[in-house]
Amino acid sequence: MQALFGVIYHSIGGIASGSFYMPFNKVKGWAWESYWIIGGLFSWLIVPPLAAYLTIPGFAKIIAEGSSQILLFTYLMGLLWGIGGLSYGLGVRYLGMSLGNSVVLGFCAAFGAIVPSVYYNINPVEGKVSFTDMLGSPGGQLVLIGVVVCLIGIAITGRAGLMKEREMSEEDQKASVPEFSLVKGLIIAVLSGILSSFFNFGIEAGKPLAEAAVSAGFDPLYQNNVTFVVILWGGLTTNLIWTTILSIKNRSYGDFVNTKSPIAKNLMFSALAGTIWFLQFFFYGMGESKLGNGASSWILHMSIIILTANMWGIYRREWKGTAPKTKFTITLGIMVILFSVVLVGMGNT
Repeated sequence: MQALFGVIYHSIGGIASGSFYMPFNKVKGWAWESYWIIGGLFSWLIVPPLAAYLTIPGFAKIIAEGSSQILLFTYLMGLLWGIGGLSYGLGVRYLGMSLGNSVVLGFCAAFGAIVPSVYYNINPVEGKVSFTDMLGSPGGQLVLIGVVVCLIGIAITGRAGLMKEREMSEEDQKASVPEFSLVKGLIIAVLSGILSSFFNFGIEAGKPLAEAAVSAGFDPLYQNNVTFVVILWGGLTTNLIWTTILSIKNRSYGDFVNTKSPIAKNLMFSALAGTIWFLQFFFYGMGESKLGNGASSWILHMSIIILTANMWGIYRREWKGTAPKTKFTITLGIMVILFSVVLVGMGNT
């Protein structure tokens, strides 16, 4: 029953993550950096401590009494993840919901499944599986095979993107993905996928904070909400610096007072997108409390996001006008990525 609840929580979180960008499509007249940072303020600064306060009222004291080394390392993982989250938005912007999410999350799933084990190879912790342990066990080897299969699936989806670019007219591309750019999008998406996996690393680094919440008598179901506050500070730092640079460079800081744009609606949709994005972490934490933060949790979460994002891609008709062969190729790529999810899950089990 606990495992079932874990799957349900991860599924809700995955749906939230795969859907969060949709409200951004309703923002009119604002530069990307303007609506991204508004969404980010809700994702990383406003909603996380509110959620922590409602579920772990003593979260501030737990953080204040936490080891400086643990807080620093968790924050640094958040900084790296923040770069991945920042480039994630750009990847979807240039590739669309379907292709962008498949590439970004495929890499994220693969690296998120193995990065913690590499860390425990360098810093052994009792009860934690190291990379050497993975290499020496059939289950670990299956996980690594799954990672390779995932990379193959990503290559196939990239091929589908090339085919799409060649087949669709510029007008059709602009209609489905206004700023479609395959090369730029793929480079950004690969970078994003690798760095986004460090969120999983941050959860491991901040585990003592979650354990302190449980020791203090709070519900284990919400223990990770304490860790999320620190990780997301790192994400906020990265994104705030970059969007500020872009705002100054592009002089887009005037968007917030530009009466020619629907300011109230833009703020509402940006805030909604940011809140939905945080919900993925909220429910991931609940799912992790039931299943543990192994490869299975991470891969399950990523697979739901990939499926959800591609459903939105179909809804937005991002592949309209492409040949049947191209549609088959993107479908094949997605199926290969999902098959890799199954392999990693089996190996972890």
